[in-house]
Amino acid sequence: MRYDLIIFDNDGVLVDSEPISNRHLAACLTELGHPTSYEDSIRDYMGSAMHRIHELVLERTGQRLPDDFDDVFHKRVFAAFERELTPVAGVADVLEKLATDGVPYCVASSGSHARIRVGHRTTGLDRWFPEERIFSSEDVGRGKPAPDLFLHAARRMGVAPERCVVVEDSPLGVQAALAAGMDVCGFTAMTPAARLSAAGQLFCDMGELLDLLI
Repeated sequence: MRYDLIIFDNDGVLVDSEPISNRHLAACLTELGHPTSYEDSIRDYMGSAMHRIHELVLERTGQRLPDDFDDVFHKRVFAAFERELTPVAGVADVLEKLATDGVPYCVASSGSHARIRVGHRTTGLDRWFPEERIFSSEDVGRGKPAPDLFLHAARRMGVAPERCVVVEDSPLGVQAALAAGMDVCGFTAMTPAARLSAAGQLFCDMGELLDLLI
């Protein structure tokens, strides 16, 4: 491997959660009087930490989301995860190969620690992600597109940013990784390649990833 650390985004890269999450986010916002389609949610909020959703709604409407919005949204999403969530096709093989070869890797997600753990436990990916390999925007305060989360993950893993590569599927995540001085592999299974064009390399099938890392 030509990198000393592989940093995975979580939603849409490790677990196939974006369709579930954005369906429920659109519904929650619409119920509160902010009409939002599934497509709107994907375009505007995919890859965002919760604080950014609050900020965008306030900026656009002048209205604050309720104090319990996060709790209500996460309750619905976590329940749906336990019913429907699956790992991204092929990612278990990638993780097994990295673990077998002793290649350092971790996850750095805009989602909360609780969200990451529910997703990993439901899909069986928790076997590859002990506590010390999990990083959330909760750890740094500012989520993507700020570079803080990726820099925090690299620092905790003991690797210089320039020796890291980030696997991302959102424009916000690509922007954050580049701001951190890291290389990026853009996963286009769900996001159009044009929206991830700033990434150094693009791939649409998880089975292609290992070849990009060598």
